[in-house]
Amino acid sequence: MEKCELLENCGFFLNFKGNPEVIKQGWIRMFCESKEKSEKCERKKKRKQTGIAPSDNMAPTGKLL
Repeated sequence: MEKCELLENCGFFLNFKGNPEVIKQGWIRMFCESKEKSEKCERKKKRKQTGIAPSDNMAPTGKLL
């Protein structure tokens, strides 16, 4: 299965991938493990709308940590 094309450069996951909250919420599994799931990512939606990567502390759910 192909992962989200933005995962390798995603500021949120580069900074928070070891964070217990990220692991507990299963965000990588829910949003990044496939292209289809990644279309639900609020970070990806915002980037498509503005052309700019959202703040690194914005989770895929849109919640700011």
